[in-house]
Amino acid sequence: MNEQPNPLGEFLRARRELVTPEEAGIPVRGVRRVPGLRREEVAMLAGISADYYLRLERGRDRRPSLQVLESLAGVLRLDDDTRAHLFGLAADRPRRPRRRHRETVPPSTARFVELLPVPAFVEGRHLDVLTANPLAAALSPRLVTGGNRLRDVFLDQAEQSLFPDWEGAAAALVAGFREAVGTDTDDPRCIELVGELSLASPLFRRLWARHDVRPRGSATVLFRHPQVGDLTLSREKLHITDTDGMMLVAFHPVPGTPDAERLALLGSTAAGR
Repeated sequence: MNEQPNPLGEFLRARRELVTPEEAGIPVRGVRRVPGLRREEVAMLAGISADYYLRLERGRDRRPSLQVLESLAGVLRLDDDTRAHLFGLAADRPRRPRRRHRETVPPSTARFVELLPVPAFVEGRHLDVLTANPLAAALSPRLVTGGNRLRDVFLDQAEQSLFPDWEGAAAALVAGFREAVGTDTDDPRCIELVGELSLASPLFRRLWARHDVRPRGSATVLFRHPQVGDLTLSREKLHITDTDGMMLVAFHPVPGTPDAERLALLGSTAAGR
């Protein structure tokens, strides 16, 4: 008999391994054979029995109270986004298996992306590139319809070379992916991507095991472009209404800066081709 998925238990185990005894105020004596906190230490700090905490990690109890969740969130030093993810994992609501479905960009959105004078594309719930304008492809040849941001960043060396802090960019991408899929880590597309990348990339495997969660939002991104050099661009991610998690992603420079000049040069080069 196949075991039922236990996302709450996996999350608790992963996050307690990231908290050191020193951070939790626990004196360390002798050699510790486990990373982070022990189960009984989490239970003690959260004010619950060790047996009850063990049941949570092993999936024998999947409905902890709000008080217990708040206590665990404090012990595990969760930020607001990761705390919300914990509460989502513990929510008592029926789950229906997701079926694969084709994500279709609204035609008006696709036209808007083409008209934008900056690199822009539409990103699906699983970080697939659903449509992109020519400037996006000029910024990265992987930013074209049919690409996938996770595959490209973890498996394509040319894409990795665009980011001076590649591992930092990769960590943010995985945390954003976890936020995008939420508790639906058992849907077929997510299973396919996570399985493929876990086998192919030790870094992805390590980052995925951390259970970090971060909303896909605005940020400043430094690119090291092979044609125009360093480009510092602001990234905007905007939810597209009436879609299942699609986002419009656009990169833009501060007007009047060398970055704006370099992006304009990149655009004229792309137009010439």
